[in-house]
Amino acid sequence: MPLHLSRKIKTILRRPIRAKLIFNPGSGQSEESPQQLVDILCEMQVRHILPEVYIVHAGSRLMHVVRRAIRSGIKLIVVAGGDGTIEGVVGAMIGTDATLGIIPTGTRNNVAFNLGITGNIAKSVALLRRGRRLKIDVGRVHSGHSRHWFLEAAALGLLSDVYPMADDIGHGSLARIGELFSKFVSATPSRLRVTLDGRTQPETSAHMMVVANMPYLGPHFRISPNVSFRDGHLDVFTFTDMGKLNMISYAVLSRGGLDKDAGILHYRANRVRIISKPQMPVISDGILMGRGSLSVHIHRRALAVMAGTKLTGRRATKGIRKTKRSADG
Repeated sequence: MPLHLSRKIKTILRRPIRAKLIFNPGSGQSEESPQQLVDILCEMQVRHILPEVYIVHAGSRLMHVVRRAIRSGIKLIVVAGGDGTIEGVVGAMIGTDATLGIIPTGTRNNVAFNLGITGNIAKSVALLRRGRRLKIDVGRVHSGHSRHWFLEAAALGLLSDVYPMADDIGHGSLARIGELFSKFVSATPSRLRVTLDGRTQPETSAHMMVVANMPYLGPHFRISPNVSFRDGHLDVFTFTDMGKLNMISYAVLSRGGLDKDAGILHYRANRVRIISKPQMPVISDGILMGRGSLSVHIHRRALAVMAGTKLTGRRATKGIRKTKRSADG
């Protein structure tokens, strides 16, 4: 690298920048949060980041906090927490020139994982300066009177039924394992009417449908390596002929990195509408929204993020078939 460019980069990295730090002490291991906050502030000082700290509490209105920070001129919103905290601020950042930074201190940290942010606090803070500034797609789901922005996925059916139990199990409540398997055993499929970009598909019967924006969902469950959060499309998966045992196997194998497609229909679209009979529950990034139907559309390159180098998924994929710059710059 030429000497003058090296000096210019060093000057930029030393230039102080303001940030809004949204710190959630309830994410991950709460007993570790005091030390985590100290570590984050120390690393930010080293990186010449000047944070205004907001501590998340039960009554927090994160959208209001972020909007006020952006209006005050802050361009870097840093979330130190888990997926739920991240998704709580996204709606206030859509379409703005602010950039989202992530310090993963939650339980699953799936959004950070997809964005290649997998290091410790020091490495995560370093990415706020030296990471890749990307603009990624964000989904918007409507179900009944509910509206929700999502980064990972919206789903209808069995996944929505079992997610709260699986989430509790992931947080250590092993007593719900039996309840989860009982739900699998008693589940019945519904008739689904699916419309993709205005075109109605043949009616089908399935236990669930997933509309994905990221290749890994929830507890690092890989829905498919072909999903991209930078291609301007949603990936729609219908679990049709797959039996319940095969669905469990699919989940287990996918976590190990395999991609099975028997009994799954895969489509790509910008706008998706799904109606189920009997009505199925709808979930969006872990939030239960209602029952019966959902409408989803993609907002292309709607959110700027600071990411690592190893992103999940592919930038763009073709031939999908029916199958079974720095934050201050």
